[in-house]
Amino acid sequence: MFESVQGLLEEHARLEHALADPTVHADARRARTLGRRYAELGAVVAAYDRWRAAEDDLAAARELAADDEGFAAEVPALEQARDDAAERLRRVLVPRDPDDDRDVLLEVKAGEGGEESALFAGDLVRMYLRYAERRGWRAEVLDATESDLGGYKNVVLAVRSRGTPGPGEGVWARLKFEGGVHRVQRVPVTESQGRIHTSAVGVLVMPETDEGDDEVQIGPNDVRVDVFRSSGPGGQSVNTTDSAVRITHLPTGIVVSCQNEKSQLQNREQAMRILRARLLAEARAAADAEAAAARRSQVRTVDRSERIRTYNFPENRVSDHRTGFKAYNLDQVLDGDLDPVLQSCVDADETARLEQAGSGDRVG
Repeated sequence: MFESVQGLLEEHARLEHALADPTVHADARRARTLGRRYAELGAVVAAYDRWRAAEDDLAAARELAADDEGFAAEVPALEQARDDAAERLRRVLVPRDPDDDRDVLLEVKAGEGGEESALFAGDLVRMYLRYAERRGWRAEVLDATESDLGGYKNVVLAVRSRGTPGPGEGVWARLKFEGGVHRVQRVPVTESQGRIHTSAVGVLVMPETDEGDDEVQIGPNDVRVDVFRSSGPGGQSVNTTDSAVRITHLPTGIVVSCQNEKSQLQNREQAMRILRARLLAEARAAADAEAAAARRSQVRTVDRSERIRTYNFPENRVSDHRTGFKAYNLDQVLDGDLDPVLQSCVDADETARLEQAGSGDRVG
């Protein structure tokens, strides 16, 4: 049987008992952590129950087959159902990314291609906002620097789930695969001769951390805060007060600035959210070699040679270069129909995890 399941079943029962205690919910952060783990283990319990039921049905049919040919005819189908249930259980037992249930900060940066790159950055931002809406998530723009033609030089989005997401349904579980260079092929609005240009946009995805998270500690003397006057496209003044904030994390040299809000306090809060997310990403990279490899796969410089996906407008085609996924509904993808593209990444990641897990759990 699956030897590792029993401990997980016992943990699930303990969590169920703990979550029934009203005092646990007095600590919202602890209740949220326990709830997420309970939901994760719920998938294991359901898969295990389904496998045990399939095993019992198969055993009963084999026992009765000696006296009734009707039961003998059912055995092949029951064997297939048992094997399918075992495969499902094996998949949910594969260790998951510990960040899967986290919310994310998603940064979109224009790269090679000038104004055309900035315009496509705007297209990607709208795609993510519409995708979040389809998934029932909350999304907000924390900071943005617009280009002269209405695109974006740089945008930071915060995307959050509502309630406790199911296993594999968290924001990070889906959007973590967006990190990298996104290449666009189309005729720019600035092109007078109808020639197709290729531009690149970089996307960085970071798991968001709550204030007070044990994994990210920012001391009062670790940051330098500078304020300055917000500016818009072309350097024009947006307001007449020094409300924009630039925070420098002295131990690492990470610099974050925010100027979207009219309040200096609000801009500071947004900048601290981004800083915590960047520090968490760096801490994970330093602590875990596998996480480091994953982070390195995300773009650090917006170079077309590091592309993960191509959006070809003349052919209405989207291609993911990591998984081989290809579809001719680019217009729908840019309207937020991103799940099929992301599912190809989820499936490839799950296959890699299964291969890495090897033969740890087998049916006996």
